[in-house]
Amino acid sequence: MTQTNMTQSTETSELVLAERHGAVLLLTLNRPERLNAWNIPLQERYFALLDEAEADPGVRVVVVTGAGRGFCAGADMADLSQLGTVDPDTIGRLPGRPRERPLSFRKPLIAAINGPVAGLGLVQALYCDLRFTTPQAKFTTAFARRGLIAEYGIAWLLPRLVGPSRALDLLMSARVVLGEEALALGLVDRVRPAESLLADALAYAADLAENCSPRSMALIKQQVFQALDSDLPTAVALSTKLMHESFRHPDSAEGVHSYLERRPPQFEPLESA
Repeated sequence: MTQTNMTQSTETSELVLAERHGAVLLLTLNRPERLNAWNIPLQERYFALLDEAEADPGVRVVVVTGAGRGFCAGADMADLSQLGTVDPDTIGRLPGRPRERPLSFRKPLIAAINGPVAGLGLVQALYCDLRFTTPQAKFTTAFARRGLIAEYGIAWLLPRLVGPSRALDLLMSARVVLGEEALALGLVDRVRPAESLLADALAYAADLAENCSPRSMALIKQQVFQALDSDLPTAVALSTKLMHESFRHPDSAEGVHSYLERRPPQFEPLESA
């Protein structure tokens, strides 16, 4: 590898930092000088680390946060300013994997939103299963104030989290929402003091990793997303099928025995897809 390639590789690897906390992997978006603004190299590094985490049986939960004073300010404006010169027919074929990749991540994915989150950054936070934030964190969809539309599936996700009228309010006005209002609206699940945000998110993740079956969590995620677009009989039929399969899986016996024996469970790692 040439010196130039080595430098580029090092720079790419530093765009998202990875740190193990037992069975929990902490990923940190790491462009603090740009409020961790999203670009293709950061995206590819983040998604590659998700791929590695999904394949690693030692990783049971992932937490993602931002370096510095923000989570993610959205698409890098330097990149965004160039889109007007791009052939519209090629925009869907811009470099990189689908930006909804986190939605197919089979393990729990938790966002620790430590500061401003906007536009594409908010979309990525909504792709996570749970969101912790601080009272001071600022949320905005941003799109309407940039002459854009509801991007990357947020028009599908947001109404399912907060309801259609609240989604329209947030999308059309692109107003700034602080942490406590975000909690009241249903955008986030926990509000924590800034000084304990990451520790609290990691503690929650550690509890999942230590006490919950990776297989059960993966199947529950599958059930929830499939149920969003199905009727009740279909959801019940799927749950019946999965329950019968669960009774035959070793995790079921381990869950019962560990409870009766008053000890931590020893669940099997998540099998490959």
